Amino acid sequence: RMEPSEPELQAAYKAVVEGDQKATEEATRACIAAARYQPDEILTRALVPAMTEVGRLFEICEYFVPELLVSARAMKAALAVLQPLLAQQGSFQESQRKVVIGTVKGDIHDIGKNLVASMLEGYGFKVIDLGVDVSPDKFVAAVKEHMPQLICMSALLTTTMPSMKETMKALEDAGVRGSVKVLIGGAPVTAEYAKVRLCIPLYLLHDVLHRHQQIGADGYSPDASAAARLAKAKVGI
Repeated sequence: RMEPSEPELQAAYKAVVEGDQKATEEATRACIAAARYQPDEILTRALVPAMTEVGRLFEICEYFVPELLVSARAMKAALAVLQPLLAQQGSFQESQRKVVIGTVKGDIHDIGKNLVASMLEGYGFKVIDLGVDVSPDKFVAAVKEHMPQLICMSALLTTTMPSMKETMKALEDAGVRGSVKVLIGGAPVTAEYAKVRLCIPLYLLHDVLHRHQQIGADGYSPDASAAARLAKAKVGI
């Protein structure tokens, strides 16, 4: 665990882990008022470690999707308080990692995609959410416009998984594939699913991984917490 020892940072850390949005906002303002911490220090020493702990609790089945969501919302509230100060710092804004995320063409499911987006925002990523039923051309246009480090593609239906491969080809054809890492996922993320996610038949997991390898993506994740952790690793944070 990476819980900070300073009282102000510790309060912000605990508020995020507990998913208490009001307490998180108050603790973040208290950290600022203490005038002992830079805005990016509040983020990197209290808030991001808190989300890392939330992810750990999710992965060991002590937390489920509802807890993950409330903590992500608390983190987002803290970021809203910090954002103006982070913008003034400049260096943080320049180094902030960007990710384009969307559910692929033909698929209108967004629960898992929205959860991953929330987790990524919680880790300090700037998220460009393209929504659902996103065509390969829209992914390509978003890469050209926003110049992200990552693309996250989601597909719940096996019938829409070929859209991932089409998007990969479109990125190659447009000459932008080399500039981004591509992560894919698509298990149906609900509280009920979260409780049994480790009970996925192994042959199905192998099948999904095989599909991932076939299309040449840079990573696969079975759930939102792992997706956020993988995204951090891929961009070196």
